[in-house]
Amino acid sequence: MNNIILNYLLKNFLKTFLIIVVTFYCFGVILNLFEEVEFFKKSDVNILTPLLLTSIFVPSLIIKLLPFILFISSIWFMVRIRNNKELLTLKVYGYSNIKIFFILAFTSFLLGWIILFFVNPVTSSLIKYYEKTKSSYARDLDHLVTVNKNGLWIKETLNNKERIITSSNPDTNIISNVKIFELNQNFNLKRKIVAKTANIKSSNWILNDVEIYDFEDGVLKKDLKSNYTIRSIYNYNNIISLFNNSDTFSFLEILINFKSMINKGYNQQFLKESLHSMMTLPFYLFVMTALASILALHTMKSSENYKFIIIGLIISVLIYYFKDLSFALGKTDRIPLILSIWTPVITLSFFTLIGVIQINEK
Repeated sequence: MNNIILNYLLKNFLKTFLIIVVTFYCFGVILNLFEEVEFFKKSDVNILTPLLLTSIFVPSLIIKLLPFILFISSIWFMVRIRNNKELLTLKVYGYSNIKIFFILAFTSFLLGWIILFFVNPVTSSLIKYYEKTKSSYARDLDHLVTVNKNGLWIKETLNNKERIITSSNPDTNIISNVKIFELNQNFNLKRKIVAKTANIKSSNWILNDVEIYDFEDGVLKKDLKSNYTIRSIYNYNNIISLFNNSDTFSFLEILINFKSMINKGYNQQFLKESLHSMMTLPFYLFVMTALASILALHTMKSSENYKFIIIGLIISVLIYYFKDLSFALGKTDRIPLILSIWTPVITLSFFTLIGVIQINEK
């Protein structure tokens, strides 16, 4: 009998979860399709292209929203079994509030790891295809940036001049071994700038220990400067943002190839941030299911359903902004970045513990 009841709980809980996921997926496709159609409106493509790209983009978005999707699913499931008196029946067969809570919460926890190991690699591959396909239509050959094991390479057009820049990898605002080649419209070399270091925090790059070579009518002129400023269309943040799309990397890929990805030129801090952000998913699913269970099991009154919905929405919004606030503190070095990623989980776990103690007494 216990196995039958357990299977019933898990089957209906997962069924509710899948219904909510499909609902969010459909809304996501509808909303994102408008954006894709707008992107491709000047391209010679049929409607199938934006529809295909939308369908492969939304699953990654679903994973990002998974804690809140599971929170809604859990509240819906718990309120439903409470209203139709199934909760009372479960208690008759020895399923207390705390037991039901742990069954659902640990199911969510295991679901999180399953998604990380089996679903996330698929969605990251889909996002890679999505990015590659869109870039083939949006590529601007006048401005190219690449980062690899040989360093940073930039090609840009500025003030009717072609410019090619090479340097070390941009791990911080300071890059070293900077070489800048300026060419005219006929791609003839007009100037070469060599700098020991450069501060690229803003679009006005500040070069240090600079050697400037001007080529005028076949005559080479050399000038030495301690500091020299050039303007670029790029700065540190937008260079890094071009390559730091964590959606294109799976949890397994970062976990297994962490060192090799650093050797290829990926930013170490970005990889650590992505890895820890993904690792928080099972714990977020656990605490969000726990919070939903605590709300629903707090009382047996059906009249308070609307109250649960409103409180649930408020909690979801507060958690969303709390995550953003904590992450912003980590990004600005107010607190360690890794701690900023885990702080919301730790805080929610503390409130969950208090709530579990209360429902266990009911």
